[in-house]
Amino acid sequence: MKVYPQADSYERQPVNTSFNSVTMINEEAVFSEPLPIPQIDTVNSNPFALIAGGSKGIGYSVAEALAKRKYNLILIARHKDSLISAKEKLESLYKVHVEIIQYDLSRKEAATEIARWCMDNNIPLKILCNVAGFGGSKDYLNGLSLDSLRYMINLNVESCMALSLTLLPLLEKNAPSYILNVSSMAGLAPIPAKNMYSASKSSVIFFSYSLRYQLKEKNISVSVLCPGPVYTKPEIVAETKKKLGFLGKLMAMKPERVGEVAVKKTLKGKLVIIPGFSRVVSWVIRFLPRRWVVAVYGKLGG
Repeated sequence: MKVYPQADSYERQPVNTSFNSVTMINEEAVFSEPLPIPQIDTVNSNPFALIAGGSKGIGYSVAEALAKRKYNLILIARHKDSLISAKEKLESLYKVHVEIIQYDLSRKEAATEIARWCMDNNIPLKILCNVAGFGGSKDYLNGLSLDSLRYMINLNVESCMALSLTLLPLLEKNAPSYILNVSSMAGLAPIPAKNMYSASKSSVIFFSYSLRYQLKEKNISVSVLCPGPVYTKPEIVAETKKKLGFLGKLMAMKPERVGEVAVKKTLKGKLVIIPGFSRVVSWVIRFLPRRWVVAVYGKLGG
């Protein structure tokens, strides 16, 4: 069995959390009345990592990699069923405590409410992972409505910015600590068929660079993950093979591997994380003039 470096232990006061319930913050966000939250003694327990978008795909794989290192988890996502499934699996496999919060992170009040819940319950937060995102085959001038485009910007950019800001006091309190923002290789260059998606992911990259500089004196490390194709859905597999062919097969990775690489390099303090063969492709993309890269992506259909 592989041995993973474990989270540091902390001497803490009791923390208000719930083992068996979905935490409910706001009735408008599809919640019923909150369930009672029992006291849990966390003296000398492991710290927490919060994963926004942590119930499926890359987010779940990041959560799993952290659970292997004995971090307790807070998973946030929109869908209750996937959250409960993720909680049960992670707690069973890794014997960690998992809190789940059902919330639409595109809502303007999400970051404030989540941060308040963490502070009210004295969560010893050590790692923030901003994974939640939205994208697909439809985009700007390509079949996506204005409301959906706004939702993309709110989820991909605003939620990342807002959670990093509102949870900063807890991360500073528990320093050395970490922020992992999830972007994409699509953020390294403009892509005509994925115009707003690539623009939003580019924002996450630039934000992460600057935030790392701003927080270096606070002993908070900021990393940004920029994966190539990740086989989280069957349609992604089909699209990757159709548009990128053999190169796509070289670049594509399973989410489990992406999550493990992301966590390992985040804990080592690496700024830009590009897993696998995509790292080689990224060098070419960043070296060539952007107008050339746009033209190539245009020929490939985005």
